[in-house]
Amino acid sequence: MKILVCVKHVPDATSERGFDPDGLTDRESGDAVLSELDEYAVEQALRIAESDTGAEVTYLTIGPAAAKAALLKALAMGGDRGVHVVDDRLRGTDAPGTALILAKAARRLGFDLLMCGMASTDGGMGAVPAMIAEHLAVPAATYLSEVRAGGGAVSGVRETETARLHVRAGLPAVVSVTDRTGEARYPSFKGILAAKKKPLVSLGLDDLDVPAERVGKTGSRSTVEQATKRPPRTAGQIVPDGGEGGIALADFLATRKFI
Repeated sequence: MKILVCVKHVPDATSERGFDPDGLTDRESGDAVLSELDEYAVEQALRIAESDTGAEVTYLTIGPAAAKAALLKALAMGGDRGVHVVDDRLRGTDAPGTALILAKAARRLGFDLLMCGMASTDGGMGAVPAMIAEHLAVPAATYLSEVRAGGGAVSGVRETETARLHVRAGLPAVVSVTDRTGEARYPSFKGILAAKKKPLVSLGLDDLDVPAERVGKTGSRSTVEQATKRPPRTAGQIVPDGGEGGIALADFLATRKFI
């Protein structure tokens, strides 16, 4: 089985984040990491591969040169190779453009099962997996909290507010998994060293036959018109307890309409 996992290099959620002068996410001012939600997709791909002798796991990412770090982190967890779509003309690409590029790359690489995290931790849309499936004309099983693959099909569980749905689709297919599928493994020291020796291929727009006008900021269907930096946090109010602390606390909550 050929498993293709889409991963993303995103600003660290614990660092200061913002926009650059062009209204795009500022990826230079802070630390960046492999999207935490994508780690669950990596973990599930590796579990499937461990139960399927001969399975191959390939990681696919889009981004500038620094995005290679996301591939190396995934490869340190396990897997066989990484593919990096890197091109200066990609800067500012929106979700539909991203889905187009990933679909083109997936078709070029070949796959039986394409896996994604439920959303990226910077954009949070969660729509890209379904859009990839639409481009590829294959089934999509999204937001799975459990996933299994074998016998020419993928199956799993999608939990909603009112039901627990058991879904199944024939391969090839696209799936996205949630953070309820199980904790992702930590890369071992041996895995980190091994990742540097695994194949890593770079592709550009021309390799994928993607017209430049359909991606990048020019091809984006959405634009950030204005961004305002959030104000700094102010010191909280201390409620002293001199015997009537409960009353003071209740008054504090009542004035702010919490009770």
